[in-house]
Amino acid sequence: MKTIQTQVRYVEWLSAEEMHEASKEWLSELRFIKDEHLFFEDLITTFTTQLLEFEAFSDTKEIVDAINRSQKRNNVLIEAVKIHENELQIMVDGIDQLKEEKTYTKEHSDLIIAIADYIKEYKSLKTQLFEIIKSVKKEEKLSHIIDKK
Repeated sequence: MKTIQTQVRYVEWLSAEEMHEASKEWLSELRFIKDEHLFFEDLITTFTTQLLEFEAFSDTKEIVDAINRSQKRNNVLIEAVKIHENELQIMVDGIDQLKEEKTYTKEHSDLIIAIADYIKEYKSLKTQLFEIIKSVKKEEKLSHIIDKK
């Protein structure tokens, strides 16, 4: 919990340029994740038959649902970062708008936390999906070996 408070205090000291750079990095990472989601869809489509035969089908279905939820959350975050980036003008317009500037830095700190949480969950989801695909491939390879004998 203290880490979050530290981040909030830290955000208050970030310059407009640093917040802009952070926003650009977030957009880049979120767009990359969006592309990875397309890869996951392709992967699942490729292995649909094997996944249906896989003994842990309910786990597979949960992962597919989690990927869909992840895609939706990713799109929401991309839009939030775009809006946040467009509102950066408040910080650089040279006009003292303390209330609006404080609101902007609060939004920035909220995005820091939201994106960090999302990426952590996303990496876990990605690992689970690859574990399932790895298990399916092992099972498929084993059945090929057995069939050859």
